[in-house]
Formats: sequence, C-alpha cells, structure tokens
Amino acid sequence: MEEEGDVAADYLEELLDIVDLDGDIDIDIENGRASVAIVADAGGTPALRTLVGGDGEVLEALQELTRLAVQAQTGDRTRLLLDVAGFRAEKRTSLVALAGEVVARVRASGTDEKLEPMPAFERKVVHDAVAAAGLESESEGEEPRRRVVVLAPAAAAPDA
Repeated sequence: MEEEGDVAADYLEELLDIVDLDGDIDIDIENGRASVAIVADAGGTPALRTLVGGDGEVLEALQELTRLAVQAQTGDRTRLLLDVAGFRAEKRTSLVALAGEVVARVRASGTDEKLEPMPAFERKVVHDAVAAAGLESESEGEEPRRRVVVLAPAAAAPDA
C-alpha cells in the first residue's frame, strides 16, 4: 500500500505541475487502503477546489485516473482514496451528522428510510455511521443512482 501511495503521489505532483497549482501531497494508510490528500495553506485552498468540482465530481474522476495510473505502474487494482483540499473530510463530517438524523427518524417512525443517491465513498461513511448507531443499512439501485436504505429495527418477536 505504501507503493500505491508513492505512485499516486508522483502522478498527482505531475498533474499539479501541469495545471500550475500549488499543493502538498500527504500519504497515509486508512482502514487497510492507501489514502492520498492534496492540501494547501488557506490561501491555496480555493484554487485546489477546482480539482474537486461542484459536488465532488471532478474529485471522483481524478481519483479514478489516479487509480488507473497506480494500476498501470503496479499491475494491481487499488482501492486508493483521494482527498483534495479537505473536501472528503468535510463531507464525512456532514454525512455522519446526516446518518445520525436519519437513524433518529427511523427509530421514531419505525419505517425504513431511503437516502438520496450517492457515490460509493459516501455510502460507506453512512453505512459505518448507521452501524455505529446500532441499526442496519443496505445499498440498493444501480450506479450512479445507488442509495443507502436505513432499516428500521425489527419489532420484538412475540412470545409463542
């Protein structure tokens, strides 16, 4: 995984040079996968946000290109996770809060709740937060309309 991070960092440094953006590359291992972040000081963050796009669509594409570059170099598929200018970190925080709100509504109503479609990274964050809150969730649908469904707790079985 360290090799994946190094290859990704090299690829992203070249990209930053080509588009003439300043940023530092941080490499880490999180939950058994390489994690690479492009960061900048406060003054450079707005410029880096162009690599994120309106709702992360450019970041998703950049992550896939980076994964392909790593695969081409190493010969192995990678689950590398890319963040730019803290976008995913901020998104994770808001998704955990959303999951908490949905869990509370599902517990109160006793009915399942479907969330809006979201990318795999976001679904994983929601699934983890729902599980941490003691409920279950599942994904349904086909990409790009795949969504999380938070399942209502099963009613206690009557004594027979």
